[in-house]
Amino acid sequence: MIKRTPIWRAIADALRLDLANGHYHPGDKLPTEAQLAGKYGVNRHTVRHALKSLIDEGLIFARRGAGVFVTTTPTHYALGRRVRYHQNLRAAGHSPAKKILSLEARAANPAERDALALPDGAHVLVYEGLSLSDDQPIALFRSVFPADRFPTLRDDLVETQSVTAALERGGVTDYTRASTQITAKLANATQALHLRIAEGAPVLRTVGINVDPKGQPVEFGHSWFAGDKVTLTLSDD
Repeated sequence: MIKRTPIWRAIADALRLDLANGHYHPGDKLPTEAQLAGKYGVNRHTVRHALKSLIDEGLIFARRGAGVFVTTTPTHYALGRRVRYHQNLRAAGHSPAKKILSLEARAANPAERDALALPDGAHVLVYEGLSLSDDQPIALFRSVFPADRFPTLRDDLVETQSVTAALERGGVTDYTRASTQITAKLANATQALHLRIAEGAPVLRTVGINVDPKGQPVEFGHSWFAGDKVTLTLSDD
């Protein structure tokens, strides 16, 4: 008697071949259980069995409420005296990019005035966006700058897509990190949507202040890194 391959295993083999052939890339979401069941003409329990075998192999992983995704290798991101997003990712062998979500000029709130050493009534430029690595979102960020010191910063950020290049246009040729705080948080609904993770998934929040060579604050920044997409490394550089 010829021994037949269990249907769930045949589905797992087919999905494994799809992964090997690059039909799905790291971070991609797989079709839903219902879609896979329809494709292979089986029930969802059989599909679930096939997916579990691939999860056990580490090829895919499930996020509660979000679906099943292709496993990614965490991006290594260095946090040191000179934090440079594009430089960090290129050094780690990744392709960096940023997406602007908003650029808003407004009055500074008390925390921003304190961090940037600004007087009462001062205004700031708030830059919010999404950091990408190899076209995959890895972090949300909010950077706050003293508006009076950098009157052309909005246009410079749009044109250069780089904080370092934009600050250089404003006369700051170098800046260093004066302080960094790292806190574990849970993603809210908006963060989860942008980062393509489940609401309540772990994120690492960093809060930092960058200063120019004279010690004057030039940037007050918050970043929310997807916990399973990034490995933060502290360095002395």
